[in-house]
Amino acid sequence: MKCSYLAIEREYGSGGTKIARRLAEVCKIPCYGPEILEAVSKKNDVSVDRIQKYEETATGSFLYTIFMMSQAGAGDSDMLTKEGHVFADEQQEIRRLAAGGPAIFLGHCAAGALHNYRGVVKVFIRGGSDEKKKRIMADYGIDEKNVESVRKRYDNKRSKYFYANTAKRWNDMKNYDIVLDSSRLGIEGCVDVLKGLFLTGRDLNR
Repeated sequence: MKCSYLAIEREYGSGGTKIARRLAEVCKIPCYGPEILEAVSKKNDVSVDRIQKYEETATGSFLYTIFMMSQAGAGDSDMLTKEGHVFADEQQEIRRLAAGGPAIFLGHCAAGALHNYRGVVKVFIRGGSDEKKKRIMADYGIDEKNVESVRKRYDNKRSKYFYANTAKRWNDMKNYDIVLDSSRLGIEGCVDVLKGLFLTGRDLNR
């Protein structure tokens, strides 16, 4: 199998963003995360902060999910909620970026956007509680007393948004091809694992 795209979901504080950015440097391919939101922001003339609020308020209702997916699938964008419009535009932007060649995508249900593409590897990055706590404090400047509430807020946001737009559980490991524990492997260890997969896949299909 030729590995052309990595769709990465990650726990808050797991170092998933660092891993993706470092991997992009090593493999000399682009990595898209906030860039997706920035493109959708420009398209809709809506601030990135507002888009993030839409994502945060995405409902976990199964009925909402079925409705939203059916409207998007039918191309009936006028029936979508504001949150639905954001999701549809994010998915469109991911496909536009993927047309440029091999890439790494962070979050935004990228695997769903690329489900018809060949060479998509779905990755989930997790970490131990102590390591995530230390990283959240160091990388984001969060006070120790607030770490747990902030971590839960972000993980809950990602979980709800993932379910609302895919009808799948974000933390169900069966949804992924590779699950990495950054606490055990470290940032560079995770990069080495993914680099090997990515480069091997490309080399074998030259």
